[in-house]
Amino acid sequence: MILVKFILVVILGFIVGCGVFYFRQENMIFYPETLPPDFQYSFPARFDEVTLSVDGAAINALHFKTDNPKGVIIYFHGNAGNLRGWGEVALDFTRLSYDVLIPDYRGYGKSTGKIRNEEMLHRDAAVAYNYLKERYFENQITIYGRSIGTGIAVYLAKETRPRMLIFESPIFNMQDLAKHHYPFMPSWLIGLVLKYPMRTDLWIADVPCPVYLFHGTEDDVVPYNSSERLLKLTRTQSRLITIPGGGHNNLNNFPLYHEELERILK
Repeated sequence: MILVKFILVVILGFIVGCGVFYFRQENMIFYPETLPPDFQYSFPARFDEVTLSVDGAAINALHFKTDNPKGVIIYFHGNAGNLRGWGEVALDFTRLSYDVLIPDYRGYGKSTGKIRNEEMLHRDAAVAYNYLKERYFENQITIYGRSIGTGIAVYLAKETRPRMLIFESPIFNMQDLAKHHYPFMPSWLIGLVLKYPMRTDLWIADVPCPVYLFHGTEDDVVPYNSSERLLKLTRTQSRLITIPGGGHNNLNNFPLYHEELERILK
């Protein structure tokens, strides 16, 4: 009888845990930091602040500009922070004479609304991309995704015709990443309750442009072998740039990252 009660308690706890994960996974995946509407951004590079109207919300974005740009980068950032910090990455591209558009996700920075499903992220990304298509030739647009932003970037790339797709610390898919961090959870259960599958592994084969992947060997958030496995699934020109000793948030501290980025964008 005691054993039966113990088993029931374990099963009940398991069910409750799954329910909590399902209904609160946005809080477990996304870590937005908000900014007041009148916040003033300040960066060394020249930029315009842009408001993009999306379904039920407004996306705040920064459009960095250079003289005689070689092209433009649309940059999808990671799962934490806001443009106050992420805007600094634009300098890696403006120094190479590229314009940059960096949108904040819903609920991040000065963007309004709240992320409720993955489809919403993809629709918002398409709005940002169309903003660029009205101002640049599509073959001048490079899509760049970092960490969780790679799942957004790859879906957008397969639906459009950009110049190239660049990944930094890409996820293989969200189920795979969750299994890496929570090995005690069965894969089938993660797949059942996960609302943000981010199937980079399925979509990358449909990307029509060259694909470049940057990944550090000491990444403790997204394992390095995610990029190794994704590389095998590409069907266009592709290359993995390995940063020895690189972690998840410091690849731009390595000269090799800048050397290879400049080589790619040339």
